[in-house]
Amino acid sequence: MGGQDSGLWPVRASDADRDRTIRVLRERVAEGSLSHDTFIRRVDRALQARNRDELDDLVGDLEPAGRLRRATSIVATLSDATARLKAAWRAPRLPRLQLPDDGRDRLTIGRTPECDLVLSDPTVSRHHAELWRRSDGWLLVDLGSTNGTRLNGWRLTEPVTIRPGDNVAFARVRFRFSGR
Repeated sequence: MGGQDSGLWPVRASDADRDRTIRVLRERVAEGSLSHDTFIRRVDRALQARNRDELDDLVGDLEPAGRLRRATSIVATLSDATARLKAAWRAPRLPRLQLPDDGRDRLTIGRTPECDLVLSDPTVSRHHAELWRRSDGWLLVDLGSTNGTRLNGWRLTEPVTIRPGDNVAFARVRFRFSGR
């Protein structure tokens, strides 16, 4: 904080020295490394301090802000990565939806045997959705199904292009689109 003894007597504390000490205490309480009660006691002592040494003693046991902030940031990053890894591990392994490469430009999806892709789950509508081949890929269209068609978790309200790796759900039946 600026002051060791210069000679035999300690250097008198200025208002700026007190302000710096109180700012450090305030930062540590905000970071959670200092309790509110300790903060109050130390601010009282800072206001009564007669020299810089007394002020230095009030913050000498506290970790410098930069190190604590870096450590907190590292822990938060590791925690976030761990949470993402756990979520990915627990995510269901979806079956692949691979479309036939027989030249058809339109495929129907639903519960009835007339559909190109028959899904026997009772949550799937009889005529649930369609896939249309386009020059840039496939377009997925919901046909007003009761339980909806979803792409990557979002319910379709209009035709949308699907890409390899997308999650596609027809009511409760889910796939990972593999393309073609």
